[in-house]
Amino acid sequence: MGEVAVDGAPEGARTPAPEQASEQPSEQAPEQPSEQAAVPGPRRRKARGRGRKVVALAVLVLLAGGGVTAAKLGLGDRGSGDKAASELPPSTAEVTRRTLKDTQSVDGQLGFGPTTTLTARRPGTVTEAPDAGDRITRGKALYGVDGRPVTLMYGSTPAYRALKQGAEGADVRQLEKNLSALGYTGFTVDDEYTADTADAVREWQEDLGLAETGAVELGSVAFAPDAVRVDSVAARKGDTVGPGGKVLSYTGTEQAVTVELDPADQRLAKKGREVEVELPDDRTVKGTVQDVATVIEPGNGQGEEAKTKVEVVIGFKDAAGRKAADAYALAAVHVDFTSESRKDVLTVPVGALLALAEGGFGVEVVHGSASEYVPVTTGLFADGRVEISGKGIAEGTKVGVPK
Repeated sequence: MGEVAVDGAPEGARTPAPEQASEQPSEQAPEQPSEQAAVPGPRRRKARGRGRKVVALAVLVLLAGGGVTAAKLGLGDRGSGDKAASELPPSTAEVTRRTLKDTQSVDGQLGFGPTTTLTARRPGTVTEAPDAGDRITRGKALYGVDGRPVTLMYGSTPAYRALKQGAEGADVRQLEKNLSALGYTGFTVDDEYTADTADAVREWQEDLGLAETGAVELGSVAFAPDAVRVDSVAARKGDTVGPGGKVLSYTGTEQAVTVELDPADQRLAKKGREVEVELPDDRTVKGTVQDVATVIEPGNGQGEEAKTKVEVVIGFKDAAGRKAADAYALAAVHVDFTSESRKDVLTVPVGALLALAEGGFGVEVVHGSASEYVPVTTGLFADGRVEISGKGIAEGTKVGVPK
């Protein structure tokens, strides 16, 4: 008798049809005996005559959101029907012990990380401008307006007010840290702008050739987390700028890889997590997630909705990686994120996993010319394999792999 197609199963996936009764002299065939109820637990059987039905799990598995979802299930052709056939599986595989990793590869851009736009805080004429590619460190001028430099200092708090004696706050401490790093002394690094701080500022202003006011005018310094590399220049020497006008954009000075993830994949990017970066010459180097930020891209105002992306910045972990990346100014790369890893676990090919009629999963353990179905507990799915454990499951055990 032919096979019966199953609703929702992929093409070619079928359940065995009930065994056809043998021909009888009478016109009406005798009633077929009912199928024996499945009994949970391992059950040994001979090479011929199957006592219960088993459903074969499809090979396609999706790894998403830290869990495993069977994307397509098929019913294996495992009934004997009325055709004589070998009862052992067509092929076998050994249970192996290995490390499984839930890894996802995404495209990235090798460069110097995301860019930051620097705008003017005071009006005037640009009298000094850098070139794209220039590297600027603490205490050096980013650009000049009306003959006065805009000095780079390090810090995460942007300049938002003038600082003078009597001011208090985190921005005061940030300024004092920079003055100390530049070699100025005689004050305590804290949140208070004291007379001693003002004296140190006067010394700094004298060295820059500025009026020695002891106060830091808004727009005379700009803060960045570290040294910067000028990416592009918007205001050239001789241009007029006003508050809010774009002057230049900058990046960090170390090469980095930038990756955009969908919000659903944010679990992959944890600050400090190690990743692997595949360069254009197929070399793979180690990287570390340095920064993770949510970026909202506004719509175009013509019905297009705003998009949310997760921007990930990856630095190179060691000198070998940095040296390998130095061969490229800009390049497309691949980044492998590992969200979960299971060390030293027993695994089988995903195709060997069976869904038992009584519920749960199992494998068909082959012993010479006989086999039995053994229930198993599944763990991580990765690289076409699945972690399993169960009674009698050990390294080297042979399991069936249905077609």
